[in-house]
Amino acid sequence: MSEQYYSPDISHNTQNEATDVAAADRLTSLLQQVRGAIGNIVLGQEHVIDHVLVTILSGGHALLLGAPGLGKTLLVNTTSHVMGLASTRIQFTPDLMPSDITGAEILDQDESGRRAFRFLPGPIFGQLVLADEINRASPRTQSALLQAMAEHHVTQGGKNYALPSPFHVLATQNPIEQEGTYPLPEAQLDRFMLRIPLDFPPKDAERQMLLQTTGATLIQPPVLMSPETIIEAQQLVRRLPIGEQVVTAILDLTRALRPEDPTASQEVRDAVTYGPGPRAAQAFMIATRARALLTGRLAPSLDDVIALAEPILAHRIGLGFGARTSGLRSEALIRKQAQTIL
Repeated sequence: MSEQYYSPDISHNTQNEATDVAAADRLTSLLQQVRGAIGNIVLGQEHVIDHVLVTILSGGHALLLGAPGLGKTLLVNTTSHVMGLASTRIQFTPDLMPSDITGAEILDQDESGRRAFRFLPGPIFGQLVLADEINRASPRTQSALLQAMAEHHVTQGGKNYALPSPFHVLATQNPIEQEGTYPLPEAQLDRFMLRIPLDFPPKDAERQMLLQTTGATLIQPPVLMSPETIIEAQQLVRRLPIGEQVVTAILDLTRALRPEDPTASQEVRDAVTYGPGPRAAQAFMIATRARALLTGRLAPSLDDVIALAEPILAHRIGLGFGARTSGLRSEALIRKQAQTIL
């Protein structure tokens, strides 16, 4: 018996499907060039690059987790350049105010002497925004960023100002140094589609890095995409079909990590205080399609669910005090549940 596939667009017909297949072939080839161009600059981080591209193709935001010096800023700058996106950077500090991010109204005077308030956009008005060390800002400032991430506009003086399109936030966080930081609330963590950890590069990649970055000239990556091409890819991702088996796997894995769910194991009920909500499953549905397109396929598979389980779910699970003191990590719990279900 053949597997049932769901298409998000009920008006899709055979002609549209043929058009989508042609567009997918063209975009897949282009995305392979993008992966290679970024990988030539950001060495030894292939999985990280793939997850960042999945985030952008899904229209979401990502939290980059890693110690200083691993190339988080280089990754964001290179990605924005190769994909043709206007990038901005916000260095978060405890004294940063919400208006320092969103912008502020200033009293301006024209040539005739007339005075009026004018909105001066802040650094949030970029297409790829690097929010560096996001957990060093106060909760008040973090909430201003939350509105921008969720609503794609900012409010100032009772007026809404739309952010550029596409709009993505790649935030960084140092998992080691926690002095003088404000932990991100669960509501804001949930706005990040993926949490992407960065590890130290392999020895061969680090050797190449030393030779490549300490010479007289630096490699300049090409510009391979544009905002219009990215929006086209994002729209195509949402039209890709998804199989019943993948939908069931997403539902079963997400629900199995909620301690209130009847399908949850005793280990989950003992260890987890809160589990992933429906937004996690929605992120799964889009991100698996994006990963399929990135790797040259027209529909996601269970391999996509397994590959994205930890980046999508790990930051959406709260472990109890006993579980944390025993050394249990959310990633290990997710892997165990995935092996049981999938």
